[in-house]
Parts: sequence; structure tokens; C-alpha cells
Amino acid sequence: MNQALTPEAHSGCGAEKGLISVDEALQMIMDQTQSLGAETILLNQALHRYLAAPIHSAINLPLFSQSAVDGYAICANQEILPNTAFELIGEIRAGQPVELELKEGQALRIFTGAKIPAGTTTVARQEIIQLHPQHIVVVKNLALHSDIRDIGEEVSQGQLLASTGQQLSVGAIASLSMAGVKHVTVFRYPKIAVVITGDEVAETVDDLSSGKIFDANAPLIQAWFQSHRHSVDIFHVEDTHLAVTALFNQLKDQYDAVISTGGVSVGDYDFVRPAALKLGFQQIFWKVKQKPGKPMLFALFQREDQTRCILIGLPGNPAAVYMGMQIYVSTILAALQGQKKHLRWGSGAMQHDLKPDARERFLRMNAVFENGRLQLSSLDKQQSHMLSNLMHANCIVRVPAGEPIHAGQVLPALFIQN
Repeated sequence: MNQALTPEAHSGCGAEKGLISVDEALQMIMDQTQSLGAETILLNQALHRYLAAPIHSAINLPLFSQSAVDGYAICANQEILPNTAFELIGEIRAGQPVELELKEGQALRIFTGAKIPAGTTTVARQEIIQLHPQHIVVVKNLALHSDIRDIGEEVSQGQLLASTGQQLSVGAIASLSMAGVKHVTVFRYPKIAVVITGDEVAETVDDLSSGKIFDANAPLIQAWFQSHRHSVDIFHVEDTHLAVTALFNQLKDQYDAVISTGGVSVGDYDFVRPAALKLGFQQIFWKVKQKPGKPMLFALFQREDQTRCILIGLPGNPAAVYMGMQIYVSTILAALQGQKKHLRWGSGAMQHDLKPDARERFLRMNAVFENGRLQLSSLDKQQSHMLSNLMHANCIVRVPAGEPIHAGQVLPALFIQN
């Protein structure tokens, strides 16, 4: 299960043996990520949260038999023929207690949602009624039990409304609210730290003259989590073994997951992996046969109380960070909340050829529907240090390794949601 548990297991960052596939890496993440504990919160605060316990209805829906229309509740022992008259004895509105009981030949003015009075056999919508001071006349054929919503016809008491693992959408919250649900038990949101390594990050324009660059990774990751309704704590650390070790030592006991960028390959100033291993993180994998983002680390630290801190070390190039967030961090985030399932890849047809590559690639593309088919077009500037094409990309496409891709060939595509 574990790959390369010691720092000496990989000698370089080229095409060395032992690289695992993308699918293997994703499966290891799902296998090794434990769901977090549960908490009970108000339903109106639970949008997009994942249920940690099923919800059964405590009531029937409708709660009582009620009128489906504005009209007249009628008591008749058979189908009503046109021009049949009924004595009008009163009125009932929605939310009003019902005290009257209809007898044969009687009718009661009723409004949508109002409780059906005893003795009612059918409801006549007002459009088929001639109203007179003391009676009504039904002008069309009317079957028994028309326009009556029966008690429990939508949901019966005890019925399963929502299952463990279900994500609560706007519609789900509305449905649960109608069933009287006020609180739900959901998986806890993970507490996440983001570590940006590197001495080359510029704070001001003046810093650029000394060879530094602006940081895209921290804003990228922060915005990505904002789109997933999460907040994260961001830390910048200098490129020294001592500084990286000290920060990881602090974070491993406070956070459910740590995401780092940079410092994860085999350079002289790549301290993420050796620092993590020194502190007792167990390496699950390091390096994936993919482009961009090959030197990626996934490791676990198990605390004395058996809870875990996950470390996913992403390369420093921003395109690799972006792909890592969309594909791997999204899988981790879901698994921490009880969702151990693969990403939902669609498919589309390439509109042009692609040259082969030794590694599986994730390319930023633009997808459009034409003639009922999804068409994929690769964008320029795919290098791992470039992000400008994300202004136009709406999907990530998996391109298999080792074979040329021809126009018309169908490839997996993951639509970008943020």
C-alpha cells in the first residue's frame, strides 16, 4: 500500500521507475482518508453540507387531507352530473380549524390548502361552479375525490427523506423544511492549513527587481476554497529545513489537512518531504505519472487519539497547483465528509490532433456543444508555470499517455465549476 517510505526510495525527478498512475493515486487517497466526526447544526445553515445520518419524516405530507384548488367541498354519493345543485353552508380558509361536517347535498366554500371537512367526497374548482346566494350549481361532470390532496400522499410518517452522504441542495433544504426538520447531523467541515513555500515570493513591485515573482498560489487556493464555501488558514514559510519542520510540527496537531505548494521535488531547497517524514508522517505516495504535477506527495500523520492530519504536497508551479486542487484536493475534501467516490468525468470529441506524451496529461480546454455533441479544443500556453488560459478554459481534459490523439477521438472531460 505504501510507496517509498524512506527518503532514499527515489533518486531523481525524471522518468524513474515506480511512478503510480492518476487512478492509483486517487484510489489511495480515498482508501486512506478517514471521514471526520459529525455535528448537528440548524437546517438553514446546512446548504451544501453532507449528511452524517439519515433523516426520516416525523410527519405525513400532507399533514391532513386538503383542497388542491380554490373551490367548493361537496358531499355526494356518486359522480356529479352537470347542473346539479348543492346547498351552500359556509366557508373554510387555509389554516382555519374545521368544525363543520358536510351531509349529502351540501357544499362548503374552500380554499387551496384548507383542511377537508368531514363528509367531503369531492372538491369542485370554482371555474365549474355557478354561485347563487344560498346554493351552488356544478355545470360540468365531476368525479368523486377530485382535487383532494390525501394525507401522506407525498410522504408518509417514518419514510426516508435523505440518506447518509447526501449533499444538501437548496431543494433538499426546502423539502426537509416542509417536513418540519429543524436540525440535521452533518460531517464536520475540515480545518485546513495552506503552506506556501519559497523565498522567491514578491510582496511589492519593488521586489520584482531582485528576481522575485508575485504569488498566484495562495490567492488561487484561497479562492478555490471560497468557491467550495470553506475558509483556510494560509502560512508562508522560508525555504529552510528548520522553518518547514517547525511549521509542519505546529500544524500537524491543529489541522485535519495541510496543503503545501512547492518544495516537494528533489532540489536542494525542497524540504517538504524530508521535514514531513522526520516528523512521523507516513508517506502513501510520492510522484504520479502525470503532467503537470508529477512530484506530488500524499502522507498521513496519526495522532495519539487516532485522528489524522493529511498532507498533500503540490509542486510550486501554479498550473500544477490548479490541477492538484481540482482533481486531488476536491477528492480529499469530499472523502473527509464521507464522500469516497470518483470525480464525475464527462466526455467530448477532440476538434484537432494532439501529439503524444510519455505521461498522462491534464490539459485546459474549451468545450462547446455543436450539433448535439460536446466538442473540445485545447488552449495555448499549457506549460505548468502559465495560468493565463484559465480566463477561457471551462474544462480539464485527461489525455492518455503514449499515444497520439486524433481529431474526433473522445476523451474524458471535467467541467470547471469555479
